[in-house]
Amino acid sequence: MSLPVLQRLRPVLPALAFFVLIAGAVYAQALETLSITSQGGQKQTFRVEVARNDADRAQGLMYRRSMPADQGMLFDFGRVEPVSMWMQNTYLSLDMLFIRPDGTIARIAANTEPLSTRTIPSGEPVLAVLELNAGTAARLGIKAGDRVEHPVFKR
Repeated sequence: MSLPVLQRLRPVLPALAFFVLIAGAVYAQALETLSITSQGGQKQTFRVEVARNDADRAQGLMYRRSMPADQGMLFDFGRVEPVSMWMQNTYLSLDMLFIRPDGTIARIAANTEPLSTRTIPSGEPVLAVLELNAGTAARLGIKAGDRVEHPVFKR
């Protein structure tokens, strides 16, 4: 950026910095707490973005190059139905946890292939899908039958 441009921007820089700070705070507030309790009683907690509408579900984690180990994305479909996911434009390998309306994990598709257009079916009607970094389920011992705790499952 040239010096004249910077000089013209000087009066608005404090306001711009404020809006950047607020945008970061809004993003942080958008993360919600989700826990997974194993059948043996161990509890793992994550911070998740929740995709509640068609646009957010369609975007998902596409184009992202990284995600913190303790974060993920919960896709709330709003009704119980068979669903299929895919990895088009998704650079991260993911574990997909297909979740019944009572919060139990129906199935886990582990280590999905980045950028693939192959569909990954739920195998049965589900209410939601949780995407975590690939290998998380195996590393933490998360299995089908474990229970996910989040307000989505308290309807």
